[in-house]
Amino acid sequence: MKTEELEKKGEDYTQDGTVDLKGRPVLRSNTGRWRACYFIVGYEVFERMAFYGISTNLVIYLSNKFHEGTVKSSNNVTNWVGTVWLTPLIGAYIADAHLGRYWTFLISSAVYLVGMCLVTLSVTLKSLRPPSCGKGIKDIDCPKRASSFQIGIFYCALYIIAIGTGGTKPNISTMGADQFDDFEPKEKFQKLSFFNWWMFSIFLGTLFSNTFLVYLQDNVGPGVGYSLPTAGLAVSIMVFLLGTRYYRHKTPSGSPFTRIAQVVVAAARKWKVVVPNDPKELHEMSYEEYASSPGIVRIDHTTSLRFLDKAAVKTGHSSPWTLRPITQVEEAKQMIKMLPILIATFIPSTMLAQTHTLFIKQVYIDGSC
Repeated sequence: MKTEELEKKGEDYTQDGTVDLKGRPVLRSNTGRWRACYFIVGYEVFERMAFYGISTNLVIYLSNKFHEGTVKSSNNVTNWVGTVWLTPLIGAYIADAHLGRYWTFLISSAVYLVGMCLVTLSVTLKSLRPPSCGKGIKDIDCPKRASSFQIGIFYCALYIIAIGTGGTKPNISTMGADQFDDFEPKEKFQKLSFFNWWMFSIFLGTLFSNTFLVYLQDNVGPGVGYSLPTAGLAVSIMVFLLGTRYYRHKTPSGSPFTRIAQVVVAAARKWKVVVPNDPKELHEMSYEEYASSPGIVRIDHTTSLRFLDKAAVKTGHSSPWTLRPITQVEEAKQMIKMLPILIATFIPSTMLAQTHTLFIKQVYIDGSC
């Protein structure tokens, strides 16, 4: 559809570059908004229940069933959780640069479900679960040990889950944000409400898993306690698929790291240029350019990191490495401002994990607490 036709029907079609799965412009009235987000929020409730249903009791399971010892179990779980939170960096890159959020999420969900099924089988099937010493003998006093094959299957399943979450975590929430057009004031306001409900869905799923599912694992058995989260994940994926026809999509637009590099290089090459006081004098995308670059997020102009605004000052050169639209400059600013947050949270998180391990060692081995 031509740009003139889109502008003529601006009230009917989204203006942020979103399309359907076939790459066609989408009608605002038939797609997106809360009609689509109900399915996304519903997915998150069941997915959080599934993830924390596995991870909450994991140290206890490894200590009691695999007889690894509390300290070793804690270290292994910490390493796994760290992997779970690092793989989303890869998943986000693949979605932005290559597959798009929908397909990256869907493929990763399938991987995630395979890992959950494998974990459930490893605690259910006699040939895969650690041997039991029988009634009257505590697991911690059991002389029998799991085989290398059983241990390998269980950890393989855990890291398959980590790979799966790498493509789901960074894309499901951003896909929810894509359902609201920033060019439409009402939808822009609704986006804030979406993130409130998004956080509520996370807490709701986590609460259910940390209470009811943990109770089942401790009092009924890990087979039942792990089967329910796996079934919950399968339900969450089906809920997500039910909303497919309502979703708005942003097509891959190349690596975000390249866009950030272009802004930094363009600003550095024009470091002597004076930034005009009126932001309207800075280079901005036309409607046609914005619609063809859906990976760019529309962000209002700010006065922070103002030296990067030099990248949007018009000087007669218009190559990607000498002139960038102010929208892309603002996107780069947002990413750069997140770096201190990443560093600030990485260090205390590492210290907390080490402190937790040392505390467990003192309690269970040294007996000094």
